[in-house]
Amino acid sequence: MKGLITKSTGSWYQVLEYETGRFFEARIRGKFKLIKTRLTNPLAVGDLVEFSLEIDDVAWITKIEPRKNYLIRKAVNLSKEAHIIASNIDVACFIFTLKHPETSYGFLDRFLACCEAYNIKPLILFNKMDVLSEEEKEISAEIEAMYQNIGYETLEISSYSKLNLEQLKDIIKDKVSVFFGHSGSGKSTLVNSMQPEFNIKTSEISSTHLKGKHTTTFAQMHFWNFGGSVIDTPGVREFAMIDVQKEEIQHYFPEIFKTGRKCKFHNCMHINEPKCAVLEAIEAGEIEETRYITYLKIMEEAEENSAL
Repeated sequence: MKGLITKSTGSWYQVLEYETGRFFEARIRGKFKLIKTRLTNPLAVGDLVEFSLEIDDVAWITKIEPRKNYLIRKAVNLSKEAHIIASNIDVACFIFTLKHPETSYGFLDRFLACCEAYNIKPLILFNKMDVLSEEEKEISAEIEAMYQNIGYETLEISSYSKLNLEQLKDIIKDKVSVFFGHSGSGKSTLVNSMQPEFNIKTSEISSTHLKGKHTTTFAQMHFWNFGGSVIDTPGVREFAMIDVQKEEIQHYFPEIFKTGRKCKFHNCMHINEPKCAVLEAIEAGEIEETRYITYLKIMEEAEENSAL
């Protein structure tokens, strides 16, 4: 039997069987868990699998189909390990908030680099536009223009005023999508606004630290009534890339890769080499320093991982 993983709690999975549309509680055979990998979870929501049924209707997953892509995060308390967030994604939506909470540029840029690395279409959603002052809207517009100039698709939205939610539906219709952002950025509220019957639990922003509280504790796929699905995920503190070579990383920053073609040396890493077009572009303000800082951090991590 073939199916789709629609929920993962870490200890068991929910599988949607294609032919009947039935959901089964599923587990993994012991030997399946022993596959050598640096990932802490062998399966993720979005995975296509083969399974067999026992007498009590418990499904036993026996095979996983090759993934077309996936996004991963650093595993909690295990910096050298990673955890698959979701797989076989068509559109990965990043929810950017200028305030309540303030979105970290590094978090967004790492997300975008991961999308580039694993061949996932990203969409940056500028959320909570209804709570911004005119001055803040101008700042938000400048940030949006910066990412548009790099080549990323963006959309201004509001869950409360319903700003551009119909346009968002058109973009993700009939696709597997996933929403990311800092805790409190409005992921669950956005999903509920687009389809209230989901009734996904949400939480208020902490007034003490102006940060959100984690409300989603496990990954689950929900099916839109307009076609397609969304994977609701636990809060992600930091995205990760595994099995990536240091020399490849510039490919995941489009403006750095494009400018790097003008460097004197074809193998320039854009750190301290002479006549580096990237460093010159940063100095001239043509490449954002915040993105370059993220680039350097990922380079450092790749070097550390290669030494393991």
